Amino acid sequence: MKNIAILCSGGDVSGMNPALKHFVEYSIQKELNPFFIYDGYEGLIDNKIKKVSYCDVSGIITRGGTKIGSSRSKRFMQKKHRQTAKDNLDALDINMLIVLGGDGSFRGLDIFYREHGVRFCGVPSTIDNDIFATEYCLGVDTALNIIKTSIDALRDTASSFKRAFVVETMGRDCGYLALVSHLTSGSELCLIPELDYDLSLHEEEFKKQIKNGRRYFIAIVSEGIKQDSQEIANWFERKIGIEARVSVLGHIQRGGNPSIYDRLMAYKFITHAIDRLLEKKTNSIVCYTKKGFVYKSIDEVVSGKKALDKNLLGYLKNQ
Repeated sequence: MKNIAILCSGGDVSGMNPALKHFVEYSIQKELNPFFIYDGYEGLIDNKIKKVSYCDVSGIITRGGTKIGSSRSKRFMQKKHRQTAKDNLDALDINMLIVLGGDGSFRGLDIFYREHGVRFCGVPSTIDNDIFATEYCLGVDTALNIIKTSIDALRDTASSFKRAFVVETMGRDCGYLALVSHLTSGSELCLIPELDYDLSLHEEEFKKQIKNGRRYFIAIVSEGIKQDSQEIANWFERKIGIEARVSVLGHIQRGGNPSIYDRLMAYKFITHAIDRLLEKKTNSIVCYTKKGFVYKSIDEVVSGKKALDKNLLGYLKNQ
């Protein structure tokens, strides 16, 4: 039987545990020995590698985060530590590797492959949904549902106290979470890194709405915009004349019970990843596009910057 391992790298997402569960079950179905690598590339260097079976993934499908841990490893950037990682895999005769992670994780994986030839397949896993060449990354749907629940709750308080709430989502370089949350929550303002904005253009309209009876505003902003969220709240108080509060959602967006969609996508991503490795293909990333699941080379995935869907941006520009 051949040996195959999986690790999580970078930020955790809800959907990793369902992916781990299916990894074990599908590997065994395909007559492979599944191994977990704990704590990402750090664990690969420190030899935190364990052969696993069904009992190791029982009940984890409902849990957010990742049972096997994750990390951002500076040591993996050094050649000597990558050699140690390879030696650890060789000692267990593991020559197939699946990595759940983002752009930085894949760049490290690419170097590892070029140096040592370890066959791998990557699964895009980041709530920012900012990986080039894939329309969807594991964990995004659950994060959007966490944001939705938070905004719905804040709306109750905003209405009760006649306040503006500035809700900050993750997305340092990509405004996907903020944009989709805005379009699906009925918020009054959305600010994202991809679009320039001028708050003064909203002053007359917002004042008019208050005059006509509006009691509150919800503004959704991405953490990567040119102003911080408190400055936006100050603008509401100074220019619009309404009390304002900031709610930074932060890391709660990464956690929570994985949605049905993310559980299903985890199942599909892992199936495609294992099938690809069994075909003796290597250095691939499983991407989800409008045409369905496809395999992209890691060079293509790390070569470009993810752009937001033009149709979604068009909806925002029209508001």
